[in-house]
Amino acid sequence: MADGFSAAERAAMKQRAEELAAMKGVKGTTKKIKELQACIDAIGELTGLDKQVAERYHVIVTEEAPDLDPKTWYGFPSYARDGEVLTFVQPATKFDTRYPTVGFQENAQLDDGAMWPVAYAVVEWNDDVEKRLRAIVRKAAGA
Repeated sequence: MADGFSAAERAAMKQRAEELAAMKGVKGTTKKIKELQACIDAIGELTGLDKQVAERYHVIVTEEAPDLDPKTWYGFPSYARDGEVLTFVQPATKFDTRYPTVGFQENAQLDDGAMWPVAYAVVEWNDDVEKRLRAIVRKAAGA
C-alpha cells in the first residue's frame, strides 16, 4: 500500500476509469441505455444481502425518483441527475465491510440544520427499511 490506497480502492478506481472509457463518445439515449444495463449488470453480479439491497433499492429509486438515471459509479449501482450521481448502493463485498450502505452525494436535498446523515447501513431488508428509504429518496430527489 505504498500509494496509500488498498487493493480494493485501486480496483474501484480502475472500475471508474473503465466506466468512463466505456461511455466516451456515447451520448443521449444510447448512453442512458448503456448506463442502465451497466447498473443492472452490477446488481446481477452481487450476492446475498448486497444483491437484495441493490435490487430493492433499484425498484425504490425508479418508482420514487423516475427522473434519476441508473448507472454505475466506481462499480456501485448508482442513480444520477444530469450526469451527477445523487445516490448509490455500496455493497459490503466491495471493501469487505460488515454491511452494505445506501449513500447520498452532496447534490441530494437532505440538508437539515447543522448536520444530517448521508449514508445508511442496511443489515436487514424489511418493510420498515423499504418505507424509510422510499421517504429518504423522495426527499433527496426533491420529489
